[in-house]
Amino acid sequence: MAKKQTMDHAQLLVLSLLAGEDMYGYQMIVELSRRSDHTFEMKEGTLYPVLHGLEREGLVEAYQQEAPTGRVRKYYHLTRRGAAVLKEEAQVWQTYSGAVNAVLRACPALGLA
Repeated sequence: MAKKQTMDHAQLLVLSLLAGEDMYGYQMIVELSRRSDHTFEMKEGTLYPVLHGLEREGLVEAYQQEAPTGRVRKYYHLTRRGAAVLKEEAQVWQTYSGAVNAVLRACPALGLA
């Protein structure tokens, strides 16, 4: 039996950003950096392929809207299916990261115990 492939962490991060509000690309880049204390500095060349893949999978939808500056921006919206996948994949990530942290805490050389 093939093991289930888990979602790429960049996809998970993008979905989590869109869970709070619809955003346009540059806004996502700035917000991800801010929320992660600059740990995640995603580039446009990474973000847009992720967004397009999520859109193909029906997890996000795109629409255009005029900004207060008059510029038309492409916003992304988390779909109902995207919210369900986010919830499931966030649980998978929590389980995985919890297991990694448990192993690291038990490592005497790290002094985390």
